[in-house]
Amino acid sequence: MRRVACVWLPTWPTDRWRRQLGSDAPDRSVPLITRMHDGRRMVIASADAAAQAMGLRAGMPLAQAQAMRPGLTVIDADTAADAAALRDLAIWCQRYAPLTAADPPDGIRIDSTGADHLHGGEAAMLADLLQRLARNGLAARAALADTPAASWAMARHGPTPATIVPPGGTVPALAPLPVTALRLTTDVSAALDRVGLETIGQLAATPRGPLVRRFGEGLMRRLDHALGHSFEPLEPVPPTSLIRQRLTFAEPLLTGEAFTNIIARLTRAVAAGLERRGEGARRLDLVFERVDGRMQLITIGTARPVRDPPYLAKLLCEWLETVDPGLGVEAMTLWVPLAEPLAGEQLRVLPSETQATDLGPLVDRLSNRFGAARVYRMAPVESDVPERSAERRAPLDPAPGLAWPSTLPRPVRLISPPQRVEALAILPDQAPAFFVWRRHRHRIHRADGPERIFGEWWRRDAEMRAVRDYWAVEDLDGRRFWLYRRGDGIERITGDLSWFLHGLF
Repeated sequence: MRRVACVWLPTWPTDRWRRQLGSDAPDRSVPLITRMHDGRRMVIASADAAAQAMGLRAGMPLAQAQAMRPGLTVIDADTAADAAALRDLAIWCQRYAPLTAADPPDGIRIDSTGADHLHGGEAAMLADLLQRLARNGLAARAALADTPAASWAMARHGPTPATIVPPGGTVPALAPLPVTALRLTTDVSAALDRVGLETIGQLAATPRGPLVRRFGEGLMRRLDHALGHSFEPLEPVPPTSLIRQRLTFAEPLLTGEAFTNIIARLTRAVAAGLERRGEGARRLDLVFERVDGRMQLITIGTARPVRDPPYLAKLLCEWLETVDPGLGVEAMTLWVPLAEPLAGEQLRVLPSETQATDLGPLVDRLSNRFGAARVYRMAPVESDVPERSAERRAPLDPAPGLAWPSTLPRPVRLISPPQRVEALAILPDQAPAFFVWRRHRHRIHRADGPERIFGEWWRRDAEMRAVRDYWAVEDLDGRRFWLYRRGDGIERITGDLSWFLHGLF
């Protein structure tokens, strides 16, 4: 399900001007407004919080404002600079999701579908966003809903500075809001008010035919966008530093073969840009723009920086079966949101030279097919406790500089949690004669031990007294097991003398 966040900057761009002026900026208690010429007279373009509290608003004649409130700080508006700054702020918001768009004159949209979990959930993501904006002197409100129009309305008319509409809850959330929350013109809003339609709920309950004949199709289009009955696309802003390549088509594409050819062209163009920068791609985003306005995304990652076009194209083409072209794809864009330096590498020249095996391609294929979280390697950790002596790491991460001791072999498979077994042994330090596991009796033919392992005292007091005596044993059939007894066989405080199977060699 699609989830879109909308950020509203109610005092933009006066907050931007305060930050730009720096130490020369007026005190926040002093009203600050920007002015512009509307063709007939000078009017207020924007007002900060102090000016709005005094009743000043955008569109008011400047002479009237100065007559009402002498001592105003007035700055000439620069609409081009304001729009550029808003675009830069939308690019900054890509720290939360890759698809962001400026919503002039005072908003930003973020398509957070599938990205909120990276920030601790939707509530945590909005809270972090608002806190960062506040630390930079920007007043903001935010909302998150199933549609861009709904989040726009809730950001401006919602009950809290950070409003989250649960999935599927758009209709009841919008029902009590005024019709102006649908981004209607002043004339249409006034006309609806005259006929008694004040809220979105009342408008949605009214037959559509008379409304279209009286107010035009634009009103119903706005309502459908808000309620999710029709799709409203976002036009994401590309960061200037990112490498991207876009191709448009005279005729919509529908077949996998056509997509494969276009992907080959896009990867060659992107690889050329990466080579000029001396970088390699770590992540690629391929966006399919359908003729109905919908967009679909394919994302791949690499374990190491790569700029080999055939290799990148192969990784992307593996996901083509997930793409639904609908009535056709009219454009495709390939982004490189993450790149890292990639230096030249000396290849083997002479037959006598050895070349290290590159596991990167294997890791990339496995990660993109099964998920990056399912591909890992085990690395040693400084701990004597077996279940804490290893951790998962990325497959190609550098080795931590540790190694398991060769004199104390460990089983290839640890059983978690250890399984209780019945065993017979002579206390305190004799190996077990046999043990029973899963109703099967195993007679011990050979045994090596005991290896005594204590708990880690810094974790909790109880571990200071915990003792495990481990034996590597082999039964008559040649199968090898790793058993331990809980306790040293002398003091009951060290353990209850029960036996456990902890690993298989």
